[in-house]
Amino acid sequence: MRLNWRSASGRGLLYQAVALLVVLLLGWFLASNTAHNMAQRGIQSGFDFLWDPAGFEIGEGLFNFDSTQSYALAFLTGLGNTVRVALTGIVLATLLGTLLGVGRFSRNLLVRVLCSAYVEVFRNIPLLLQLLMWYLMLAELLPATDAPITLGHLEMSKGGLIWNSEALPNASVDALPKEPLWALSPEFMALTLGLTLYTAAFMAEVVRAGVAAVPRGQTEACAALGLSRLQAMRHVLLPQALRIIIPPMTNQYLNLTKNSSLAVAIGYPDVVSIANTALNQTGRAVECIALVMAVYLCTSLLTALLMNAYNQRVALKER
Repeated sequence: MRLNWRSASGRGLLYQAVALLVVLLLGWFLASNTAHNMAQRGIQSGFDFLWDPAGFEIGEGLFNFDSTQSYALAFLTGLGNTVRVALTGIVLATLLGTLLGVGRFSRNLLVRVLCSAYVEVFRNIPLLLQLLMWYLMLAELLPATDAPITLGHLEMSKGGLIWNSEALPNASVDALPKEPLWALSPEFMALTLGLTLYTAAFMAEVVRAGVAAVPRGQTEACAALGLSRLQAMRHVLLPQALRIIIPPMTNQYLNLTKNSSLAVAIGYPDVVSIANTALNQTGRAVECIALVMAVYLCTSLLTALLMNAYNQRVALKER
């Protein structure tokens, strides 16, 4: 394709190329200047520290981690913890937010008032305060680990929520063997609970707005066909509302994932917490912060990519 630099499209391409070049030059200048200043002050730089022994333990993770393993594995453990709480929060918040949003259309006045009150309360209290509140409640209200609340295979105490496949009654949590245990720490539960309840309030408004945007004639058609309100909502209104709901819902998924970085306030070992520990031990501030930024950038782009693909699938197709 021949480009005519006298045309608007040709000049636009030239301006974009110049802008890209300026950004690259600015990035190179900042990186080289930072490296030069750090070298003058005797500050080490580079990512070679990732292969050194971390020297600290991580309380929980998808796989066991000990202090003799590298910083790279420590970051991977923190990444796994971040992804775990983000995925759990997304699933639970989506379910709760959908129920609350649909509940705003209930004919029952009490249900409508409760759903509205929930939204107004939880979305207007800062998330950090909610996380601290849930963590302190779990720490204060749950019994000691040597006297857990037992319900079948489940045991709950200050040590967390534990599933014991061997179902040893009245046994101390510390005395139980490690192999048959499946446990959720208080930090994980507080973080998941806070993220879920906070984000669900915003998702409820997204669902409510999406359903309200469906033409009223669709509701009248459902009534004419003899469908109940639940059937109309499930089979007619919500499927059509998805085209409106998905884009803002994607933003809420991204917000939930990024808000999980507040886990450092309650001691949950997510990627930010691991990066802070590594930064304090190695002094590689730029590198540790860059790794955290890369993690959230990649997870956000992946989430957006998947949701955009789903959005295209449910979008109206032109004939």
